[in-house]
Amino acid sequence: MPSVRSRSPRRSHPLRAQLDLTPNTFDRVVELTRGTRFRSATVRKIAAVVLATLGVVLFFRGDPATDTVAVVVSSRDLTPGQVIADSDVEVREIDSKQLPEGVVSDADLVVGRTVAGPIRSGETVTDVRVLSPRLAGLSVGTDDARIVPVRLADAAVADMLRSGDVVDVLTVGPDTSRPDTPHPDTPNESVADKAPQILAAGAVVALVTTSESTRNQQEQVILLALPTPAANVVAAASLSNAITVTFR
Repeated sequence: MPSVRSRSPRRSHPLRAQLDLTPNTFDRVVELTRGTRFRSATVRKIAAVVLATLGVVLFFRGDPATDTVAVVVSSRDLTPGQVIADSDVEVREIDSKQLPEGVVSDADLVVGRTVAGPIRSGETVTDVRVLSPRLAGLSVGTDDARIVPVRLADAAVADMLRSGDVVDVLTVGPDTSRPDTPHPDTPNESVADKAPQILAAGAVVALVTTSESTRNQQEQVILLALPTPAANVVAAASLSNAITVTFR
């Protein structure tokens, strides 16, 4: 009986095993992880761009729930003594939380009025920036106040005054402390025979007319805010006496 030779199983060549490119389970897991990471990074970048764009839009748009109020603002720089014209102001909508006290919402209330203090372009116009019945009271801190116009004996002093300055108002009268002082009506009365008299203390300069707006420097007028009794005294004295001021 012929012998049967058994065949041993065929072994794969080592080089062929190394060239096997079929992905195994580990390779599939790694590839899946890499794809997920790439997609996650892309999604994050897109989300960042969208959020940045949304932030820019909201920044320029503002809060839609914010209340706005129409107020009068200056359309150009305005100087004290200037009469406000229609083209000098305009109405704008601004945030109600940023409103100062005494804002004006109707342009007709300021057109034709005189500017009491410097107003910059774009600045909100308030009641203390123009000559109004409230200006005297707000300047001296009492409702019983008036604004009195005076011409100073030395016109050069008026050029040094600015709105908001606090001054004392003085004149000269007979020096009653000297028994030999002549009567005020005496022709030979001299300046040495007169003494300074304080007509009002703590007057607030509301407005100083510019020398360019008057025909000559001697016509410059200053407006002083004073309590009513003191304002009446100063107004009466200015009719016959020389008036000057001292700075505080």
